Amino acid sequence: MIKKMDLKILFKNVAAYIVLVKKCKFIAAIFAVYLSVAENNLAANAQFFQNITDKIENNVPRLSYGVAVTDFNDDGKMEFIVTGFRYPNLALSYENGSYTNINSSRLFADEKRASIGVVACDVDQDGYEEIYFLNTDTYSGTKKYSDRLIDADETIYDIFSFKKNQANLNLTAGRSVACVDRHGNGNYGIYVSNYGGPTRFYELKSDIIQDIAPSLGINATTGGRAVVAGHILSGKVDIFAANERGPNFLLMNKGGTYTDKALEYGIDDTLQNGRGTALSDIGYNGSLDLITGNWNGFHRIYTHANNTFVDTASLNFRQPSKIRTVISADFDNDGFDEIFLNNIGQPNKLFRVLDNNKLEQLELTNALEKKGLGTGGAVADLNGDGILELLIAHGESAPEPLSLFSANVKDDFQYLRIEPRNSYDAPARGATVTLKTNFRTHAKTIDAGSGYLCQMEPVAHFGIRKNEEIEYIQINWTDGQKSKYKIEKLNHQYVFNQGKTN
Repeated sequence: MIKKMDLKILFKNVAAYIVLVKKCKFIAAIFAVYLSVAENNLAANAQFFQNITDKIENNVPRLSYGVAVTDFNDDGKMEFIVTGFRYPNLALSYENGSYTNINSSRLFADEKRASIGVVACDVDQDGYEEIYFLNTDTYSGTKKYSDRLIDADETIYDIFSFKKNQANLNLTAGRSVACVDRHGNGNYGIYVSNYGGPTRFYELKSDIIQDIAPSLGINATTGGRAVVAGHILSGKVDIFAANERGPNFLLMNKGGTYTDKALEYGIDDTLQNGRGTALSDIGYNGSLDLITGNWNGFHRIYTHANNTFVDTASLNFRQPSKIRTVISADFDNDGFDEIFLNNIGQPNKLFRVLDNNKLEQLELTNALEKKGLGTGGAVADLNGDGILELLIAHGESAPEPLSLFSANVKDDFQYLRIEPRNSYDAPARGATVTLKTNFRTHAKTIDAGSGYLCQMEPVAHFGIRKNEEIEYIQINWTDGQKSKYKIEKLNHQYVFNQGKTN
């Protein structure tokens, strides 16, 4: 028989055991929470992008499309210019830790019109970039509202609004625009990629806007989508236009006139429907290649090979999607470019361009935007921390706020930023900056437009690899001339002026 004393001891031991178990469970629970937090922090730190959208002030849902980067108010700092489709156009400036709309002009905001494409360049040779807003209030053919060419040097006005320019309004639905210095003399024209109507090429002559596309023989009617301009074939500024329901154009510059070489170079891609396009040196060999996305079709990476182009895209890159903007940039300053594919209603994708034309797909959490309605995007270093910000616009089928991201980068990164300015002290859009090191010969374009409706900052941004030694920087100007410069320090933005000893 069990004695009463034995039962007391047994109950006491059982109670102590229960207390011990509870304590262990509590400790285990705390440890599990700790592990969960640690894993989440590790995952957050491992994510390629960090989400900094909360730094955008008054970031309300809206219909946005194109994004460009220019110095809107001539204060020496760049701004994101964001189009509004029956919403106000914005000029987002980085001020006091936030991205704030600094525009107060109703004309610039232009809330009643439907802006989708935008670029900036100096069309009147005053050293200050004008802004071209492409308005499209119909899918194809004739539209109601013309485009705007905004000069904001002193007072904000529309160059198209003058009576002498009314005869040359663009009243055809369009998509993208690009700046083209066809003679290399700083006299920028605007290539307008129209849809269901003739392509236009505007130049300002004696304060009058003239469409000279017919005289250049480039006024074809097509389903115009994206357009880029830079050193593709010749020593001057060439043009590549990605089209829908028809062949692409590859317009080679010869003395300021153009000849279409798309079929000859094998990039006409007639059965695909062009969208986002970018110039990028995929082989790190000093020449600009073409990255072009096709709507629900095969995405291409056309690289130079024996006087032609070869599609070197990997199978996972080539996979069809509802592609919009294509951006090539070194987001994380590791010395290898990334390619960001902005899709609408589908997850975005990111690829790293390794040596020997190899692509590595990177996992995205932030900036994945599984069902986001991405329409446009651009990159710039507005906050001056040496890391590029990626601004993504949304809209088309429903209003959504803007998104803003920057790469998660360790503190010991190194970078170099080169800002070429032409003889009028304006950004040298269409020029090429080449970095020569012991590891690579890496060319970057000074973006003339358009990753589809968009335009990047007019700066060549290079991340620097570990143990990399810089030999020199070379700038190929839009007139075909070349200049070499020594680099004295890293983590710095250099400004080099054409025709001057820096």
